[in-house]
Amino acid sequence: MISISHASKTFRGKAGTVEALKDVSLDVNAGEIFGIIGFSGAGKSTLVRLVNQLESPDTGTVSVDGQDLTALGAASLRQVRRDIGMVFQQFNLLERKSVYHNVAMPLVLAGAPKETIKQRVEEVLAFVELEDKRNTYVSQLSGGQKQRVGIARALATEPKILLCDEATSALDPKTTESILALLKKINQSMGVTILLITHQMHVIQRICTKVAVMEDGRIVEQGSVLDVFDQPRETITQEFVRTVLNDQIPSTLLDQLESDTRNYRVERMRFVGETARKPVLAQLSRIPDLEVNILGANVEELQDTVLCLYMVQLIGETSVIEAAERYIDEQGVRRERVSA
Repeated sequence: MISISHASKTFRGKAGTVEALKDVSLDVNAGEIFGIIGFSGAGKSTLVRLVNQLESPDTGTVSVDGQDLTALGAASLRQVRRDIGMVFQQFNLLERKSVYHNVAMPLVLAGAPKETIKQRVEEVLAFVELEDKRNTYVSQLSGGQKQRVGIARALATEPKILLCDEATSALDPKTTESILALLKKINQSMGVTILLITHQMHVIQRICTKVAVMEDGRIVEQGSVLDVFDQPRETITQEFVRTVLNDQIPSTLLDQLESDTRNYRVERMRFVGETARKPVLAQLSRIPDLEVNILGANVEELQDTVLCLYMVQLIGETSVIEAAERYIDEQGVRRERVSA
């Protein structure tokens, strides 16, 4: 559906030169919710703007639905853009116009008949649950309602792709959840492919199927959300994952462990999918002469499966602890020794 190949982009101005993108390649399949995460200045927004050619790459290609956008003329590009909706962080709405007027705008600009416009606007307002606000001025709406208007406007032209540029960053947590649920509903019921950029790993966790991590204009890691959460390789990815799934032992507890004179090892154990259903910890507690102390636990739902993280202190003779470690390995549970 979306294919970006070896794209680079440099901005030059009075303040100097900024390499926003450096040889970036990315593929998004039809029907996916693909998240791009990174800190400010990582190049996320520039990358997304390539997809509708609000920015053109200096080198590389950008293809949507098999068409190379970098090779299209103005008329052909306008046609492709009708299949691409965009949702912005700051809403970009006409504050002194009604909700109906804002949602109808892209259809009006496309020259659609009045009856077609009316029917489509009513459809999308019902979908985003704002049909009772059709005649309300945008300036009178809450932030969450404004974002729903922005989403309805993006859906008005029945796009195949929805680009979301920090669509929840200006919203409170409760409103963020409702907007993410709406985006997931759009993806599932309309089949719209969503490319979403954010600096919040919680957003990625909630609705994305795949994720790419950006740093300094490059994609440093990408894959399924489950794989990236389970085995983050890069330091920046580990930092993002820890905002949702903290796998570190608090310093206070570490200090307490250092004063423990017993023979022990601390293991970081990850249970994913089927292994989460196995009574591994219960079986460990039955091993003779082994004491099992759970130091911490975290459970998260990812891509309709479960990822459980346990920090466990195994106490006993070395041979007993090693037997416990072998049992853990045999059960398919990933473990990492934190301290011996």
